[in-house]
Amino acid sequence: MELTMSINYLLGAFKPACHISITFADEKNRKKVPIKKENGQTVMVPLFQSQENIVGKISVEPVQGKKIEHNGIKVELLGQIEMYFDRGNFYDFTSLVRELDVPGEIYERKTYPFEFSTVEMPYETYNGVNVRLRIDDPEDPLNLLNNTAQCGATLTGYVLKVTISRGYAGSIVEYHDFVVRNYSPPPSINNSIKMEVGIEDCLHIEFEYNKSKYHLKDVIIGKIYFLLVRIKIKNMDLEIRRRESTGSGANTHVETETLAKFELMDGAPVRGESIPIRLFLSPYDLTPTHRNINNKFSVKYYLNLVLVDEEDRRYFKQQEIMLYRLAENSTSAVSML
Repeated sequence: MELTMSINYLLGAFKPACHISITFADEKNRKKVPIKKENGQTVMVPLFQSQENIVGKISVEPVQGKKIEHNGIKVELLGQIEMYFDRGNFYDFTSLVRELDVPGEIYERKTYPFEFSTVEMPYETYNGVNVRLRIDDPEDPLNLLNNTAQCGATLTGYVLKVTISRGYAGSIVEYHDFVVRNYSPPPSINNSIKMEVGIEDCLHIEFEYNKSKYHLKDVIIGKIYFLLVRIKIKNMDLEIRRRESTGSGANTHVETETLAKFELMDGAPVRGESIPIRLFLSPYDLTPTHRNINNKFSVKYYLNLVLVDEEDRRYFKQQEIMLYRLAENSTSAVSML
């Protein structure tokens, strides 16, 4: 009881002297995408892409009966990366600032327009395997309730940050997250994947995938052809795996997760048998391939073919594929089957 009262006292003592709201100019009509918070709740966040104008307004409203003395007000547009091994420290790859007000006093609600023109946002928003998301809670400005989420390894994100500088009184800061997705045209060259693998005098198979580069709503089409079968195969699966690597050299950390498992065959194949593959990507939580993002991390995807024999021994062959985000209004958004 005493601890609760102490926390409530501290929260009240450090409660901001004003309310700050950040809105985008086209927020009502702009598309929003879901982001999951640490408590499992989903919030809708505005969606942007690189080279767009970030325009809106910021309202500062003092608590009734009080005034705000400040040393200036500014808004920053930040693109940040947070690494699993350096939680709490953000690496800024984009940093733009607009000064909104000179030092003075605010007695009543005041609104400031802002604009960041044709902002270069080269990296997509990405939440990795061990991401620690910062969730800002206006009722917990000192983070006394430990309101953070440890649910992934790397976070790439964008945020608007408003700062009211107040010197000894302590600055007032407000954040507003938004999501960035960047789109790519279909690749001009997209070769198929053909490979032969096996175990000498025991197993020899040939597999083929129709492409090596797929968009996120694509369909993987291929076939598995058994040239030699002297092992009693029980079943065969195709997995989609995501491999996230952070750091470099001796400090490299790799996390691999299986995002999908698709059963291709149940039972023993015979020589000359051909097994078709048709795997739709749209049901799965995929992102584009990310290569060496700001020299901090990479995200790669693999197709993993797994065969299991009657003694539960596993044989597998892994092949990297590239994923990209195709514009939703593109005529190529759905593969021709």
